[in-house]
Amino acid sequence: MDTCALQDPKTENNPYLGFIYTSFQERATFISHGNTARLAKELGDMKLAQICGIIAADEKRHETAYTKIVEKLFEIDPDATILALADMMRKKISMPAHLMFDGQDDNLFENYSTVAQRIGVYTAKDYADILEFLVGRWKVEKLTGLSGEGRRAQDFVCGLPPRIRRLEERAQGRVKDASSTAPFSWVFGRELKL
Repeated sequence: MDTCALQDPKTENNPYLGFIYTSFQERATFISHGNTARLAKELGDMKLAQICGIIAADEKRHETAYTKIVEKLFEIDPDATILALADMMRKKISMPAHLMFDGQDDNLFENYSTVAQRIGVYTAKDYADILEFLVGRWKVEKLTGLSGEGRRAQDFVCGLPPRIRRLEERAQGRVKDASSTAPFSWVFGRELKL
């Protein structure tokens, strides 16, 4: 959770929210580093592929630990845990990089995430896949004995992956139409297609 200290992940000092956030965030970084490793390998940069692969493996270990904690929370306190999961999903889980700034580009993260989406490093599909994976891992659809508010939260969370996938399809349509570029300071001001 070291990178999370740089931002407010909207966990409100609540351990339920914190463990849910980190479960999601660690899986997202595992996926994005893994995808970066694959792309680097395809482009012939074996050192970068190796580095990103090592980082992805480390993120996977973190994910395993956090998801096991949340799994236990669902066992001992399912109502509060499903409410926390619904709360985090309503807030939309943002990655720590959303605060990155190079001193030049006020839209740096937006531009970066557009490029990442376009080349397949991390996409809205990945976001939906992560949520779907966690819902399945934590057996959210099978929870019983919930309060009325808990059942509504359960319905909300279980219905999110298809909604996110529909939004992702629309976003893909917009990406294909986009033809603008933006400079990235860390690649020596090179203009990249958004």
